[in-house]
Amino acid sequence: MRSKLAVYFLMLMTGICTNAQPKPSATLVVTNAAVYTVDKQHPRAEAVAIIGDRIAAVGSRAEIDLWRGPETKVIDAGGKLVLPGFNDAHVHFIQGGAQLDQVQLIDVASPQEFAKSIAAQVAKTPKGQWILGGRWDETKWPKPELPTKELVDAVTAATPIFVERYDGHEALANSAAMKLAGVDAKTADVPGGVIVRDASGNPTGIFKDAAQELIYKAIPPMSHEQRIRVARRALEHAASLGVTSVQHMNPEFPDVAAYSELAEKGELTTRIYAVPMETDWRDQAKVGIRRSWGSPYLRLGAVKGYADGSLGSRTAYMFEPFADDPGNTGLLSDEMHPPSAMRERLMGADAAGLQLRVHAIGDRAISMMLDIFGDIEKEHGYHDQRFAIEHAQHSAQKDFERFAKLHVIASMQPYHAIDDGRWAEKRLGHDRARYSYAWRSFLDHGVTLAFGTDWPVAPLDPMLGLYAAVTRATLDGKNPGGWIPEEKITLSEAVEAYTMSSAFAEFQEKDKGSITPGKLADMVILSDNIFDLKPEAIRKAKVEITIVGGKVVYGAARNR
Repeated sequence: MRSKLAVYFLMLMTGICTNAQPKPSATLVVTNAAVYTVDKQHPRAEAVAIIGDRIAAVGSRAEIDLWRGPETKVIDAGGKLVLPGFNDAHVHFIQGGAQLDQVQLIDVASPQEFAKSIAAQVAKTPKGQWILGGRWDETKWPKPELPTKELVDAVTAATPIFVERYDGHEALANSAAMKLAGVDAKTADVPGGVIVRDASGNPTGIFKDAAQELIYKAIPPMSHEQRIRVARRALEHAASLGVTSVQHMNPEFPDVAAYSELAEKGELTTRIYAVPMETDWRDQAKVGIRRSWGSPYLRLGAVKGYADGSLGSRTAYMFEPFADDPGNTGLLSDEMHPPSAMRERLMGADAAGLQLRVHAIGDRAISMMLDIFGDIEKEHGYHDQRFAIEHAQHSAQKDFERFAKLHVIASMQPYHAIDDGRWAEKRLGHDRARYSYAWRSFLDHGVTLAFGTDWPVAPLDPMLGLYAAVTRATLDGKNPGGWIPEEKITLSEAVEAYTMSSAFAEFQEKDKGSITPGKLADMVILSDNIFDLKPEAIRKAKVEITIVGGKVVYGAARNR
């Protein structure tokens, strides 16, 4: 027999519950709040009643007071803004958790500081262990040139290092790392990758895109215990920022095993949609997993691919050469050698009922992926596949209509625009940059825009993403009115992209993304009402309380 609570929720969802029906008391009430629901039918409210892990009612303080019982916990929001929990549509969650404890190079301002930071990390690294992480950005240096192994060999000796550029599309190895990997001047380049060499043909230490695997294969894999520890660090960080759901791109299957163990223990405080590599699509298909399969906390059912590299590393695949590197039009990924192989795998994955999500940054790579998606739809018919192009950073003007026609989601990361906008026009020229990070153009064409961060490529904090979306003010302070201001969007549109539209991108819009009766009780209370702030102040707002499934997972809830 169904419990009274289950029957109540069934009536609630089917619209047959009336005031005459008995209703159970709420387990949690959030009251005295400015609730922005992201529900177009009822956009604002003052209070929310929660039963278990679901929202029972949304309304005025007086209406929600009727849900109180002797055991009801109450959070007085003090008039502060309540939003749905943020859903980051593109992260590398385990990698981000690991980066929290690895060497930090994102803010080093010169090669000398780079070497000094590496030396400090060597001093506290046990013998035999690798130094990883990094996230360096040579565009912040007085002379923006790529680092070389000579910069760090003197301070690392036998300690192997492999530290990534912040975009993850190139990394620096020292001589010790290359020796362990068996890489030298005779090592050939690989499809979809480049070993940067000096005038004599010797590797400089920089490995781009697929060539990074030459070094990664020599790095000992993370143990299960390490993975659990890193996952807990990531979960703690996400909760502190109000990120209640993430879509983890290209996890390893041991990552999924770690999440499964944490879910079994009731320790997942962030809901995870794991999206493994498309090259392994059969691993899911052979056991019958289809899109968005699993529990409210952990699901599978999608695959992630790479079409090209990045703009910062000059490996995004473009129709025309880079303005600052004539003759270079970027790289197709190793998965696209040849493109017909990618097409065949994605065709098979779609036939198996898996969602397709592909990284494409350059205009030509994006166009090629739209071609493939079009071929798949022509072959299989449209059946709400929700194809997604991850990043979709530099689209050709002609392709916005194709995104809409093929129902392709633009899964984008607004922080990238205010970061890359410092130098993007040097790579592309002013005219070609016009449709870079083109959020307004996508929305005006009716394309679903899902927001995320690409953490740890960019900070996980959604406030920075919202700030970027509405201001487009580059981090160097040189574009206070916005870089390509025509592509700004409103704050309400940005919040929707970070909540409801991100839920749609993972087939979960019926269960989360808005503060609506019947949906999962995931929400955040902010320090400031960002709708009342000047746009430039949005990034200073903080999450005070994070609620996931009706439980406070971050912050000191003010109960009464």
